[in-house]
Amino acid sequence: MKTIVVTGTSSGIGNEICIQAAKLNYKVISISRNTKPLKGINGIDSYKVDITDKKSIKNFIDDLKNRDLKIDILINNAGQLSNELFGETSYESFKQTFDVNVFGLAEITRSLIPLINKSGHVINISSIGGVNGSKKFPGLSVYSSSKAAVIALTEVLAEEYSEGPSFNVLALGAVQTKMQKEAFPDYEAQTKPGEMAKYIIDFAINGNNLFNGKLISVSNSNP
Repeated sequence: MKTIVVTGTSSGIGNEICIQAAKLNYKVISISRNTKPLKGINGIDSYKVDITDKKSIKNFIDDLKNRDLKIDILINNAGQLSNELFGETSYESFKQTFDVNVFGLAEITRSLIPLINKSGHVINISSIGGVNGSKKFPGLSVYSSSKAAVIALTEVLAEEYSEGPSFNVLALGAVQTKMQKEAFPDYEAQTKPGEMAKYIIDFAINGNNLFNGKLISVSNSNP
């Protein structure tokens, strides 16, 4: 039985990944600041973790070590999205987004790597908006730049850990999540969280057979 760790699971894609993976009989470890949405679901161990807080991450890692758990798949799904024109942004808005989307992702990944099997797979969730040369949209300077950093980080990690685990990054198009709706109330995405979650799970299980250090765009729309 494969063990899957998923970050950012209180709603949207991460929540769906956990539920679907548990139904497929994978052992799911969910980490989020809000554990209530997944509480009591068979096959899911929910941990209250803030990936921007080193102490919170350490407590989580210590528990996994005490349980002698090894990880097969890490899906770094946690993210923060804001719709804010660059002229109205601040140092604080950039820092808050990068704390979650880049620094928090890096910290949880660095902490978990010793527990991930060499044959394992780390998937970082980025965005089409972070892909070099893609169409950009007003209001996404903070978000898109943070997601571009995730792409570059993934490519470097695949080189540094060439003996395993594998690292790949999925650049998602628009998905109709709560986070998307709050940032763009008038935009209706074609893709639903459950559809994207199914693709991510399939890629998590099989993608590292053919890919390592690769950016895969997953979008049926623009953005």
